[in-house]
Amino acid sequence: MARFTRRAALAAPLAALPLAARAQSWRPPGQVRIIVPAAAGGTTDIMARLLAQFLQPRWNQPVVVENRAGAGGTIGTLEMVRARPDGTTLMLGNIGPQAIAYSLFRNLPYRAEQIASIAGTIQGPNVLVVNPSVPARNVAELAALMRAQPGRIAYASTGVGQSTHLSPVLMLQMLNAEAIHVPHRGSAPAQIEILGGNVAFLIDNLTGIIGHIQSGRVRALAVTSAQRHPLLPDVPAMRETMPELAAYEVNTWFGLFGPAALPGEIVGSLNAEVMAMLALPDTQRRFAELGGVGMTGNPDAFAAFVRSEITKWAEVIRKEGLQLDAN
Repeated sequence: MARFTRRAALAAPLAALPLAARAQSWRPPGQVRIIVPAAAGGTTDIMARLLAQFLQPRWNQPVVVENRAGAGGTIGTLEMVRARPDGTTLMLGNIGPQAIAYSLFRNLPYRAEQIASIAGTIQGPNVLVVNPSVPARNVAELAALMRAQPGRIAYASTGVGQSTHLSPVLMLQMLNAEAIHVPHRGSAPAQIEILGGNVAFLIDNLTGIIGHIQSGRVRALAVTSAQRHPLLPDVPAMRETMPELAAYEVNTWFGLFGPAALPGEIVGSLNAEVMAMLALPDTQRRFAELGGVGMTGNPDAFAAFVRSEITKWAEVIRKEGLQLDAN
């Protein structure tokens, strides 16, 4: 997977200016809203609220977060696309509606060209967790459980079309196993389901569920990245667990977006603000606690990254034969 580095950011023309200087060129004319195309409580929501708390005192303007969950994040994205491109309506998006959705949904109500990629915020792996009552201590045992009861073991996701949906789909295909998908509108309601024992497993963003893993309320079986994660050194990467999963790798990411017609001055200034937030020690500490890393880079670098993700997931979905109706 492509990664943003501080070296790449410093090489970009925009990054040649000090953060403070770059952040002075534009200020919103009034209240700003950041749309979250997911339910409250998940990583997308956490990122939006961290950014709003950072921007409000810098702009001396209200910055409000509005959750617009549903349809794999496409409802909130469409609302942002239709907004006036003046910088007062932004969106904290993610891998689902901003990469996966273009090939997953046959009647998606927006196109990639209608969205401006402004800045990345955080990226990190997903993690496979089970309810403690599930008699599976590792991925091989979970696979055996699903093969013994085909189509009877249930798993939750944070929404159709999210990486938390396609991560288990890819795993199940590689394992030649079946399970029942129970989608929810965001991470928080999906986590309620697994905490309550209503589903057997969930693949969620590590950034959103790390607290429940550390408290023992769920048991982690594997991370979806190529390598183990420093927060969970004893939890294997999925590709380590079984020969069938040797090629498995999924990472998830989050970033700031706006309507495509957003002027370049506004895009550049917003990017500089996000980079200023990512540079703070408190932000880096918080991201480490969440199990993710900051995505530094200028708007062009982030846009190129998003395009590469769209291409990657289009191929995965084509191979899976998945097509859904956006509603």
